[in-house]
Amino acid sequence: MKARDPDISVQYLGKVGPKRAAALAEHGLHTIRDLLYYFPFGYIDLTKVEKISSLKQFMDSGKWITAIGEVRAFDLIGRPPRQRFVVVLGDDTATIQLVFFGSIGFFKKAFSIGETLAVSGKVTGFRGRPQIVHPSIDRIHAADETGEAGLLHTRGIVPKYGSSGDLRSVNLHVKALRQIMRAAVEGYADQIEENLPPEILKRHHLMPIAPALRSIHFPESQDDLERARHRLKFDELFTLQLMLALRRNRVKMGMPGISFGVKSKLARRLVDALPFKLTKAQVRVVKEIAADMNSPRPMNRLLQGDVGSGKTIVALIAMLIAIENGYQAAFMAPTEILAEQHFMTLNGFLKDLPIRVRLLLGGQRAKVRDGVLEDVRGGSAQLIVGTHALIQADVEFSKLGLVIIDEQHRFGVTQRVALKEKGEAAGGPTPHPDVLVMTATPIPRTLSLTIYGDLDVSIINELPSNRLPVETLLKFNADHQWIHRFIKSRVGAKAQAYIVYPLVEESEKLDLKAATESYELLKSKVFADFNVGLIHGRMPGEEKDTVMAAFKSGNLQILVATSVIEVGIDIPNASVMVIEHAERFGLSQLHQLRGRVGRGAAQSTCIMVAPDWMGKLLRRRSTPDLPGGEQDDQVKAVRRLTTMLETADGFKIAETDLEIRGPGDFFGTRQSGLPELRIADLTTDEDLLKLARGEAFNLLEQDPHLRLPEHQSLRNSLSSRTKEVFALIDVG
Repeated sequence: MKARDPDISVQYLGKVGPKRAAALAEHGLHTIRDLLYYFPFGYIDLTKVEKISSLKQFMDSGKWITAIGEVRAFDLIGRPPRQRFVVVLGDDTATIQLVFFGSIGFFKKAFSIGETLAVSGKVTGFRGRPQIVHPSIDRIHAADETGEAGLLHTRGIVPKYGSSGDLRSVNLHVKALRQIMRAAVEGYADQIEENLPPEILKRHHLMPIAPALRSIHFPESQDDLERARHRLKFDELFTLQLMLALRRNRVKMGMPGISFGVKSKLARRLVDALPFKLTKAQVRVVKEIAADMNSPRPMNRLLQGDVGSGKTIVALIAMLIAIENGYQAAFMAPTEILAEQHFMTLNGFLKDLPIRVRLLLGGQRAKVRDGVLEDVRGGSAQLIVGTHALIQADVEFSKLGLVIIDEQHRFGVTQRVALKEKGEAAGGPTPHPDVLVMTATPIPRTLSLTIYGDLDVSIINELPSNRLPVETLLKFNADHQWIHRFIKSRVGAKAQAYIVYPLVEESEKLDLKAATESYELLKSKVFADFNVGLIHGRMPGEEKDTVMAAFKSGNLQILVATSVIEVGIDIPNASVMVIEHAERFGLSQLHQLRGRVGRGAAQSTCIMVAPDWMGKLLRRRSTPDLPGGEQDDQVKAVRRLTTMLETADGFKIAETDLEIRGPGDFFGTRQSGLPELRIADLTTDEDLLKLARGEAFNLLEQDPHLRLPEHQSLRNSLSSRTKEVFALIDVG
């Protein structure tokens, strides 16, 4: 082990040891290098501390202010539900109240008379006096554990590190973390090898890596901090884009594909028989896909299109091209109900064409499944629709030429690769199938450049000309009688209606019970004169098929459902969508649910039903005094629903969704195979992302396998971060 090696265990750093090392390892901090890349989540700028007497001038200004004072007193004031805990903080000029709502038991034990606090927050006014509600708090220590002056905690720009119960159990509170981080930075930051080529550093005036790591943890000035943050953000985005460029190169350069003949009589017969004309956008996208399919390299394309834009027809045209060339096409959907819907839809379009379509699901009876598997293996199944069951080990394709993946974000990169490999397993001189991934969830540009940055992109940005915009209303629990009358009037005029209840994974049984009980009430009392059905994800496949067939045929007039019908269900006669507890749905879900109506010639209406508190809140145009987390959730819920009222543009909705949720949660689970972003923010760093992308793709044009001497450090840095990189680099 060489001296001062940043890749040694953290336990060899002073004041760590085995117990603390074990606690740090639980947070992914195994080596000193890991510590150096454990960035502060914020800073206390003690160069700009305000005296408490001056805080009144900032009252209700919205500015974030920092002050330091001593705890003089604390007390519980008022009675539930308006009870609050108040801390009196004072310095040598004045005092101010710090106010906390909720979690009273915790706050009563959290403070000691005489302790010194640095508090940050927005100063608000209460009866003419300044106060800070739920401030950010750091405990300031006059001396460290050795008795020396604690300048680390009380001077300059002080870093704030995330701690937790298990870290604090081994005395790794914020102060101790600062001391450990100081030792790591002073002893090892200079040992981190520069990985960016000199020309990129020079071209963009980027701070070298060692000073950047020092300044991100213990900046000398705000300017140093911003330069360090800029460099480290660039690093993350550049690494991400380089991996995507490598993955793209592997497809474009290293994999033989299928050069399909794209003049298809089957596709022409389909288009000529359609009861509508393709939109200009659909025609453009078909040409883009056909050009890819005609190329000797595998297609790797993303098809984006808003709800109802006609992606399925475009995909079917591509599948017919593959089938006419003697290949099989596979269509993978994220849920059984959506796979079944696609199976029925595709069969409907193909009823006059000599194409055999089979359905493969995980929940099929053994005899049915065995029959499908035999048809797939023997090649008599030309178009195979299924769920993730398509990528299971016992599925063998005869000659897979095209893979269509619907709602790609629900699968992840690894499942996309697994289905492609089914084509490789089929053998032959050109084993790599073309891949078209589709989504009706509009993707903000920054995310499409990351999660799908290795794909070519086609966008259907035009809806059929006969589509009327869906009327969107926001109603509240108190309006249920009006809502029921509205549904009766529409259904009485031969329309059909959905009534959707949320189904959240953590409380699935509770939510399912609520939906089921509501169904019984609606069926027996509210809509006793109509035929009402129920569908949810836990129903057996055959039962779901029966319910959906009855609704599609019009035998059921009202369908009570969980969000299982969020994607893909197509009932043109359904023109009313009621979304109960709409505040519990994400923006993407709300947009998808609204897209289930408006598919026929009649005017359609989407009614979002929210709690009565939201109506009061919107009427007074302010947020209530609530604990931080609870208030934040309510503000986000209001913003989601008002966004739905303001626009039907899926891409605008997606941008707002990204702002509200952040990129890490946009798709529920992070796509596998890509590095995590620790400091870059896709909601604010789009310009830097584009810059990093340009540099990454340009670099690989010059050196596709990173073999030049000046790129060896970059190659080593990449390979240490992910196992995938060597496979991507060495193809070709």
